[in-house]
Amino acid sequence: MHQQTEEDSPEAGGQLFARFNPNVIRIEQATGPRQSDHRSRYGYLPHRDGEQREIDQMHQRGLHFIGDWHTHPEPHPRPSTSDVRSIRQAVKQSKHHLNGFILLIAGTEPFPKGLFVSLYYSQGETALILDR
Repeated sequence: MHQQTEEDSPEAGGQLFARFNPNVIRIEQATGPRQSDHRSRYGYLPHRDGEQREIDQMHQRGLHFIGDWHTHPEPHPRPSTSDVRSIRQAVKQSKHHLNGFILLIAGTEPFPKGLFVSLYYSQGETALILDR
């Protein structure tokens, strides 16, 4: 839907929200991009106030923020240094009861080859969930 398949497609991104059941965490909503986000071919900066509004609205619906998603203009995406810094900062600064947050990056290849998914823990460790 937001893959950067065209030469001038800007990066896109948003947040992931889930509902928790005893043995299952189910992602039910992926938001974004917002008009207030800053987007370019090789960059995506979310509007932080817009993100917080989404978190508050989703929480009222029983959905919990569990991470971020965005696109990269490459077939097999890998997180940049700023991607890792951003998700780790979110884990440390957010008020939550989770062990960490998910970072999902969609590249230009179709699923599953074009998808990178990892979990960033509050202690700084990383767990790779899906990487072709």
